[in-house]
Amino acid sequence: MATGDLFNSNHQLKPQFINGDHKSDVFARSLSLRRQKIAQQRRSLPIASVEKRLVEEVRKNDTLIIVGETGSGKTTQLPQYLYNGGFCQNGGMIGVTQPRRVAAVTVAKRVAEECGVELGQKVGYSIRFEDMTSISTRIKYMTDGLLLREALLDPYLKRYSVIVVDEAHERTVQTDVLLGLLKDVQKKRSQNSIGSSNNYDFVKDANNVKEGSNEVRKFNPLKLIIMSASLDARGFSEYFGGAKAVHVLGRQFPVDILYTAQPETDCLDAALVTIFQVHLEEGPGDILVFLSGQEEIESIEGLVRENIKKLSEANQKLLIFPLFSSLPSEKQMKVFTPAPLGFRKVILATNIAETSVTIPGVKYVIDPGLVKVRSYSPDTGIESLIVVKTSKAQALQRSGRAGREGSGKCFRLYPESRFEGLDDSTVPEIKRCNLSNVILQLSALGVDDIIGFDFMEKPDRMAVIRSLELLYLLGALTDEKKLSDPIGRQMASLPLEPNDSKALILASQFDCLEEMLIVVSMLSVESIFYVPRDKLEESRIVIKSFSSPEGDHLTLVNVYRASIEFLEKNKTENNNEKVEKNLRKWCKDNFINNRSLKHARDIYKQIRENVERMGLKICSCGDDMLQLRRCLAASYFLNAALKQPDGTYRVLANGQIAEIHPNSGVRRTKPECIIFYNLVQTTRNYVRNVTRIDYLWLAELAPQCYALKDG
Repeated sequence: MATGDLFNSNHQLKPQFINGDHKSDVFARSLSLRRQKIAQQRRSLPIASVEKRLVEEVRKNDTLIIVGETGSGKTTQLPQYLYNGGFCQNGGMIGVTQPRRVAAVTVAKRVAEECGVELGQKVGYSIRFEDMTSISTRIKYMTDGLLLREALLDPYLKRYSVIVVDEAHERTVQTDVLLGLLKDVQKKRSQNSIGSSNNYDFVKDANNVKEGSNEVRKFNPLKLIIMSASLDARGFSEYFGGAKAVHVLGRQFPVDILYTAQPETDCLDAALVTIFQVHLEEGPGDILVFLSGQEEIESIEGLVRENIKKLSEANQKLLIFPLFSSLPSEKQMKVFTPAPLGFRKVILATNIAETSVTIPGVKYVIDPGLVKVRSYSPDTGIESLIVVKTSKAQALQRSGRAGREGSGKCFRLYPESRFEGLDDSTVPEIKRCNLSNVILQLSALGVDDIIGFDFMEKPDRMAVIRSLELLYLLGALTDEKKLSDPIGRQMASLPLEPNDSKALILASQFDCLEEMLIVVSMLSVESIFYVPRDKLEESRIVIKSFSSPEGDHLTLVNVYRASIEFLEKNKTENNNEKVEKNLRKWCKDNFINNRSLKHARDIYKQIRENVERMGLKICSCGDDMLQLRRCLAASYFLNAALKQPDGTYRVLANGQIAEIHPNSGVRRTKPECIIFYNLVQTTRNYVRNVTRIDYLWLAELAPQCYALKDG
């Protein structure tokens, strides 16, 4: 029975010591001091003063809104309070959802350390393509999307006694769908309750009720906690029928806000200058720089490294750490390591660092005031990533990062007048994104009336209709708008976008599933190639050796195959550590992003396991890529485009005019007909990840869309 204090005083690390007793004593003292320090840190958190009150509020209220500033300790401490309060008796779990995987991993590791338990045992995490839990896990951190996928297999979420939705103020599309789902699950479990709301014993045989039996299912009421860093809890409270809101004070030191006199024309250059201004002129403390995406981060990272070399040796003590969502977990964890004595860290991060994680040591924040968001046009059916101004709420969250451990400074790279004109809050993602994946997930959960689903804020009706049309064309939905079997169910079971899922299913029929697995995995990460500004010509020559004249998708296959061939050759000659070191050098020599490539290999492994479980036939087309190109046309037919007399391309599905992106390997050859993976809107419309196809294939392979079209 999981009751009492989660802290495991018997848990010990087991290093190998040369000398037994003396070193063991030193280690024991060190471990004891570490535990004392952790306990002191926990007691000093603002939330510690209201522990008993929070536990009682959860006992009395099935739904509770907790508003607490970042740094109050709510994410790490509340689940422990609830565990110690008896909410996990007889196997019930406390699930804590996060919008981002880095937060789920980071917080789980911290809580496991605080509890003195091994990560993956009583405290664990689960994110896409990575599961660190066990049968004994009682506090589980996970992404919103992961819990949604769990609901496909367990609609009542029977394993959970409490679910905490953290960072709800971010209003990601997954969070909004999850809130609607949890509201429904909570209602159903209350109607089939096994007792009062204070009874936390789980019915262990609930999983054994057979489908179609007359046995009445009985469940515990689900305790639901919504946590937000936004001070305005009214929207959440109203959505959950007037749920009670509790405010937890944060710990915020004064932060000086500095603005520029005039708008900056080049935000990256302004950020670079400000980094060195702070490093050379300000006192000790780490620097946190907010940038809009991976490309911007890697660009600044390269420039900072170049400029550090120009400084005197005494001023070169600056360590650079990138932080973005597609970065492998072990790389993300490095930002939390304190800088060595005399050194300063500069963290280059996306908005992942606004509220999801607290990075120790930060005293200076540099904020260009920009963020990359998804934007979707129901009229054209095009979803793109665009850079927009932050909201006031985001700007305040960013500046607050400089005042977590002491007074700090925030350098906003725009005039104060622009701040006054910012929107108060960010538009919820569900109102500005393609809803195909959301609808596919809800359909798999048995929600057929998508428009009538109880969203916190209704999505655009036309966006819903367009997404339904897409899923119908992909064969995922029937004429009655129900999930098709087997295609729709297979697509819903894969943790991918609908087009990618359909591509894998079709690839089994086209005898090229091995290659399509590679393509989908490589397209799931950002920037496979890394091109330093000072080596543009050299990198073009090297990258060209991988390029396929038929298209970028085939180039990705070539890169992946070459890396696997290199790995296999090295494995026979070296140990794992040497192999990884050699691979990093190979990537550097070939201008390949090692982080992205490793992430793609991990994704490939997971998706391959998924399709094997589905029983799909995994075949390779070898060097004959005709079948792969035909399969791409059959899967991404709505992303087909024809060349125009002026060299631009017209997207057949919506008439949009676009150019092939400058980084594409087929930009110079300009094929007559292409398919592309995505369309990016900057100063112009660009199609990215492009492959040549035959126009006649479209009517053959996608007659539901092109049979009556004349191009």
